[in-house]
Amino acid sequence: MARPKVGLELSAILEVAGDLADQYGMQEVTLANLAKELNIRPPSLYNHFDGLPGLRKKLAIYGLNMLYDELAQAAIGVSGTDALLSISKEYVGFARRHPGIYEATLMAPEPEDVDVQQAGAKIVDLSVRVLQAFHLEGDLAIHAVRGLRSVLHGFSSLEQRGGFKMSLDLDDSLEIVIRALMVGLEQRGNF
Repeated sequence: MARPKVGLELSAILEVAGDLADQYGMQEVTLANLAKELNIRPPSLYNHFDGLPGLRKKLAIYGLNMLYDELAQAAIGVSGTDALLSISKEYVGFARRHPGIYEATLMAPEPEDVDVQQAGAKIVDLSVRVLQAFHLEGDLAIHAVRGLRSVLHGFSSLEQRGGFKMSLDLDDSLEIVIRALMVGLEQRGNF
């Protein structure tokens, strides 16, 4: 069902594109489908995007900013183990609530683009701040962020693709894995 015209504000267009991605997957986020959903002609979108790659770039940045906002909110008022668990659960929760937008954050046409890098860097900086409770600095902090992201992305991806078929609670599994990672971080002097 087509939506009424939204005045073509970029934020409203990206919200609709994100809804399309979440509902149908990124493969369905095309200029034609977005224009149909907005009840406009596809050429009108070229005022906001440089074709499909431009749409995907802006949707990736939109998603990274959404993810950052939700992670930052999860980190408020907690620190150490509680903060790491909170942002980890929020990361996986974001991928559950917004599977298409989450996919968009991984599909920027040019990941080296400055705008994409800046949006991603906010998440890295937040993660480094959370991990400061484990006395990680410099390169070791970045290694830890990479490990955390790998665990969270792997968990999210496997869950989205139906990789966890056993009847064990997924949130319990996530917490056990994050706590194991924390033990490793606390024992970092051994490697």
